[in-house]
Amino acid sequence: MKSLYLLVDCCTVLIPFVFSFHPKLKFYKHFKPFFIANMITAFLFICWDILFTKIGVWGFNPDYVLGIYFFNLPLEEILFFICIPYACVFTYHCLNLFFQIRWASKTQNIFVISISSLLLCFGIYFHAKLYTASTCISLGIILLLITYLAKIKWLAKLVMIYPILLIPFFIVNGILTGSGLPQPIVWYNNAENIGIQLWTIPVEDIFYGFELMLINVYLYEMLKLTFNIQLKTEDEQAI
Repeated sequence: MKSLYLLVDCCTVLIPFVFSFHPKLKFYKHFKPFFIANMITAFLFICWDILFTKIGVWGFNPDYVLGIYFFNLPLEEILFFICIPYACVFTYHCLNLFFQIRWASKTQNIFVISISSLLLCFGIYFHAKLYTASTCISLGIILLLITYLAKIKWLAKLVMIYPILLIPFFIVNGILTGSGLPQPIVWYNNAENIGIQLWTIPVEDIFYGFELMLINVYLYEMLKLTFNIQLKTEDEQAI
């Protein structure tokens, strides 16, 4: 039981990692932009995690972790922010190879303004619920920033792919929040969320997960473009 959370992390990343070297997928060629993007994103979310664990918004059952802690987080929780994004960005990469998904600018604008407005209103209305407020407000702001400042063109891909990612998400998060277990691996203080659950999963986790993917993919796409430009420049200089 002590290794259960670690086992969940490893099972999540194992198959995507093996198939990263498939000759038709070649995700290994994107390791550099992914891992740099992931380290930046993981740092942000780990800081968030440390704070919320300290003030009791959520916590971890010592019966299901090895007992190795960094600050107040178990090792397995830190690995979560590497393993889960790896599996999700790998899936994003694969589907991106085989399907071209695009929105017209007007469609994207309608989506972003509508969803961001709802998230911001929801977060402000539930301002006393720390998990609800912080997740909804931060996601709403980030959606606006990357759309209108960064001017991304790939949001449709992530939005369309995310429902597919929710399938393994419900399996993994279901286990972590106690589905089929005597006690949850990760517990939540329901005073800090609105109390709506999908099985054992707080509904806020869906938005938290999307924000985690959104920042990872944004930095990954930005760095991938940067490295491509650098490679092109080096090729031109060689010529």
